[in-house]
Amino acid sequence: MTAVTDRVETPAAAKVPPRRRFGVVNAFSHTVLVGWAVLTTFPLLWAVLSAFKSDNEILTSAWSLPSKLHFDNWSRAWTEANIGLYFLNTAVVVSGALVLTMLLGAMAAYVLARYTIRFGRFIYFLFVGGMMFPVFLALVPLFFVVKNLGLLSTHLGLILVYTAYSLPFTVFFLTAFFRTLPSDVAEAAMVDGCSHWGLFFRIMLPMARPGLISVGIFNLLGHWNQYVLPIVLMQGEGAEKKWVLTQGLTALTINQGYAGDYGALFAGMAIAMLPVLILYLAFQRQVQSGLTAGQLK
Repeated sequence: MTAVTDRVETPAAAKVPPRRRFGVVNAFSHTVLVGWAVLTTFPLLWAVLSAFKSDNEILTSAWSLPSKLHFDNWSRAWTEANIGLYFLNTAVVVSGALVLTMLLGAMAAYVLARYTIRFGRFIYFLFVGGMMFPVFLALVPLFFVVKNLGLLSTHLGLILVYTAYSLPFTVFFLTAFFRTLPSDVAEAAMVDGCSHWGLFFRIMLPMARPGLISVGIFNLLGHWNQYVLPIVLMQGEGAEKKWVLTQGLTALTINQGYAGDYGALFAGMAIAMLPVLILYLAFQRQVQSGLTAGQLK
């Protein structure tokens, strides 16, 4: 009877869920993540709310909600502070640099990942080494190179420099991603008569969409927030009309700080950060899938 009883009770005992391990570690990690999320989102929300306040409310009740929405702050920042012009200049420079970076970076990464070429490994490590080269060491020679090319204080010069400094990370990231793509599809396409160009643009690029979106978002954030390169390369007479947002916000901080128009200052900051924030939130799942694709495969 004892043996029979044990056999009957064993399945019921197996249904008891096991005790979760590392409960303290999980609680601590979740607490840290929640605290990090609060520290990250609170300044953004505070800046957006301050953009709808009057100067008196910003100085006297900085942590309260606005009693009235002052949309005139946004209009003053857009027109009088020239944030609209700086926003357009930034969109032109970032769009051109992003397209050029993704095209050249994807082509270089695809060749390094899928083809056996002479000195291919050496070329790959050159790109990796470029990631460790700080931009501050190249500012002076870079200034004279761009000046000698006649591209100083031009959007084209800024686009080319942005592209050059974004290629190492792009090639490094996409090379690892292209290596995870299946070879059977490429071989079948080549058997069906697909050319190397057609294989890349019609088959491999669509398959690499998660990785392209991930590295594209990172490059977009880096280009949008770039400050040192525009300060060095956008100089001279009439360069103010070609400034990007980071330069415009710096000038707005100085000017509005003396003028006391803090509402327009916060509105300009909100205009600069909201587009990239909305874009990142819209593509956050694609970014996560692109970052984990190589590990899962």
